[in-house]
Amino acid sequence: MIWFTEHWTEGVGLTVKASEVKRIKSKYQEILVLDTPEFGKMLILDGLVQTTERDEFIYHEMLAHPGMVMHPNPERILIIGGGDGGTVREVLKHRSVKEVHLCEIDEEVILVSEKYFPTISEKLRDPKVKIFIEDGNSFIEEKKDFYDLIIMDSSDPVGTSQVLFKKEFYEKVKNSLRKNGIMVAQTESPILQEEYFSKAFSEIRKVFRNVGVYLAYIPTYPSGMWSFTIASDFVDIKDTSQNTARLKELKTKYFCDSIYACLFSLPKFIQEIIRKS
Repeated sequence: MIWFTEHWTEGVGLTVKASEVKRIKSKYQEILVLDTPEFGKMLILDGLVQTTERDEFIYHEMLAHPGMVMHPNPERILIIGGGDGGTVREVLKHRSVKEVHLCEIDEEVILVSEKYFPTISEKLRDPKVKIFIEDGNSFIEEKKDFYDLIIMDSSDPVGTSQVLFKKEFYEKVKNSLRKNGIMVAQTESPILQEEYFSKAFSEIRKVFRNVGVYLAYIPTYPSGMWSFTIASDFVDIKDTSQNTARLKELKTKYFCDSIYACLFSLPKFIQEIIRKS
């Protein structure tokens, strides 16, 4: 057994007791799979926890379903990042979906997830899914007016992921959306990564007319409090009274009608961060 620590900030982190299952050095990063008593298997990229068997459903449900429910008829979906397959699994719960494109830069993440995280990656080979091993920033330039929903399931804004948190990239996303298109992005912890959160929200607001922030509570992510930013030029994303009948069809463990109804209820300190950004 070993002790693994993800350092969130100087002097603060998450430490777990674990046994090492697999360590791979891919072209882009170090991939580590740990087996822990409390969280089951953990997927770690360059020292940062990406997902665990125990709490992954919270992140994946909250990243996928709000935007899927808000869109009047989501048929063609793009997921940038998300090589573990959890977001793919969730969007395919919606009957309207005809096609899902997954753009993941590191194929090793997909291969490792399929081998060690079968309940998360189980839909990656679904007939509706097409996988592209490409850089998301370049890939999206070729897709104009193409997607109903684009989901940014990217890792933290370091290394190759930095560009995915900038205004220029969000402009490409906007150009790739069809009418009624919606973008959803994970935007880090408002507590321990306030600068990243504030910057991401500010950059998205420069591009889209309607922007909102919502939260989920994920035990293995920095501080536990995690933010998502959703945006559209055409859909009033703050109106959570729309398309609620679809909620009854979803088989989820975290996301539900009561969470959706108050999706944009935020603590005052986060409202203040947003106001200043």
